[in-house]
Amino acid sequence: MENGRPAWVWFCELFGELPPQNKVKQMTVCYTWFHERFRVLPADATDDIVRIYARAYIMMLLSSQLFADKNANRVHLRWLPYVASLEDLGRYSWGSAALAWLYRCLLSWNKQKRCQLGWATAASQVQP
Repeated sequence: MENGRPAWVWFCELFGELPPQNKVKQMTVCYTWFHERFRVLPADATDDIVRIYARAYIMMLLSSQLFADKNANRVHLRWLPYVASLEDLGRYSWGSAALAWLYRCLLSWNKQKRCQLGWATAASQVQP
């Protein structure tokens, strides 16, 4: 990812720990692990702990609300560069990004449907 650092090293730097191996699948972490681990901010939290919890919350929002996949049950590491600097989050055009994501999903869905329809049309022409 950034500066050639492996994503999981960066994850550990930003969140202070790694999720259990059974909660990891490729470049995603199970949403429930994030939710259970970062659900309640400790009352005596330092500024650094507050930043970790804020990053986790934002990662969950990005992966499950703004840029969700069909399941919305995994948090993707693609969002690490955006939550690394909380000060920079306001500089991004999140509405434009969400619209681009929506168009990408619609295009992908449309391609799948066209392939299915094309196959069905070809199959119906072959039948005696």
